[in-house]
Amino acid sequence: MVYSEPLNITLAAEDGWPPFADEFGRGISHHLIEQAFKEVDVVVSTIVVPYTRALVMTDRGSVNGVFNVTKEQSTVKRFVFGQEPLFTVKASFFFAKEHPANVNDKWHLPIGSVVGIIDGYEYGDEFIQLIEKRQLRITKVNSQRQLINLLLVGRIDTAIMFDMVADVYIEQMGVAKDINAEFNNHTSEIFVAFSKQDPRAKQWSTLLDKGLQILKQQGHYQQLLVPLD
Repeated sequence: MVYSEPLNITLAAEDGWPPFADEFGRGISHHLIEQAFKEVDVVVSTIVVPYTRALVMTDRGSVNGVFNVTKEQSTVKRFVFGQEPLFTVKASFFFAKEHPANVNDKWHLPIGSVVGIIDGYEYGDEFIQLIEKRQLRITKVNSQRQLINLLLVGRIDTAIMFDMVADVYIEQMGVAKDINAEFNNHTSEIFVAFSKQDPRAKQWSTLLDKGLQILKQQGHYQQLLVPLD
C-alpha cells in the first residue's frame, strides 16, 4: 500500500503504564505503534493523559483512538478494533508476603476478599463472574503506587496488576521483598482502540494491522517489545 503523502492520526496514550506507556510519552507501545504506522505512511501524534480520560476522549471522537486497550466484550461495544494485537500481557493477583494467598487460583479466593484494582482498567470477561461467585469487595484507585501501598499496609487483601507494569513500580518503590505475584487473573491481548465517531476508524485499524504484519515479516517486531532504558 503506497500513499502520495503521509496520513496523520492522533492517539491518546495512558500516562501510567510503564514499560508500555509512561507520563513522558515513552515506552514500548509508543515505539511499536509509531513504527507500525510508519510502515504504511501514517504519522502518529500522541496526547498523554490518564487512561480513563483517554477512553472518554476516544468515545467522544476528540482523538482517533487510544492505545493499550484490552479487547473484550465491554470494549468491543465501545470501539473499533483491528485483528493484530500490539502484544499479549499477563495480569496476576499480588499479595503481601506477610499475608500470602494460601490458595492456588482466583476461583478459591476467600469469600469477601478485598481486591484492589485500577479504576477504568479491563480485567477480563470473567471478572464480573469472579466478583459475584467469591463475593469480592472491590477497591478502586487511580495508580499502581496506590495499589502497592494499600497492599503493604493491609488495607486490601490482594491487588490485580499486569506483571510487567507491577515489576516496574515494585522495583522503583524498593518493595520486591515484600510483594509476590501468586496466580494468574487473565492474559490480555492489547490493542489500539479506534473511535466509533471517526468515519476512518476501520481504515486506521486495517493500516495498523498491515504495519504490524510488515514489522513481523521484517523480523523487527520482537526487537520493539524490549523495554527501552
